[in-house]
Amino acid sequence: MALILFWIFAVVMLAFGIGIVLHRDPVSSAMCMVMTFVGLAAMFCLLDAYFIGIIQILVYAGAVMVLFLFIIMLLDIKAERARRINVPTYAGGVLVIAAFIGLLVKVLTSSKDYLIAKPALPAGQIDDVKAVGVALFTGFNLPFQIIGVLLLVATIGVVVLSKRELK
Repeated sequence: MALILFWIFAVVMLAFGIGIVLHRDPVSSAMCMVMTFVGLAAMFCLLDAYFIGIIQILVYAGAVMVLFLFIIMLLDIKAERARRINVPTYAGGVLVIAAFIGLLVKVLTSSKDYLIAKPALPAGQIDDVKAVGVALFTGFNLPFQIIGVLLLVATIGVVVLSKRELK
């Protein structure tokens, strides 16, 4: 059952990931990104990393994407106009996709070890919340604070840039 759910969530993530790139409307792209984050959270839950899955929903799909949508709507970005097809760009994209699919097939067919059931992890040894909290606030406290300040400065910059002058 877990393998079936894995493939369902993988297809959902790929479909919405393609939707992020193909949509010309930035709000639709952002909503596709939210669904990609939800699929990723489901993958974490399949791996029994429930805390990281819930944090994925709360932080990324909730807070960060709401901030992105707020900034997109504040900037009043319109949908991109249709342009002429640039053949070299599309050819390069198709080449990259073909190379990725070729590598993926090579990796999946080279070894069947991924089909063997792995032993379960011993329960109760490590508390997820405590381990993530200790790692975040001891080893990564400064980068965590810097990212918060950068998000604040970016939001203030968008508000200042989008402020319309009264005539």
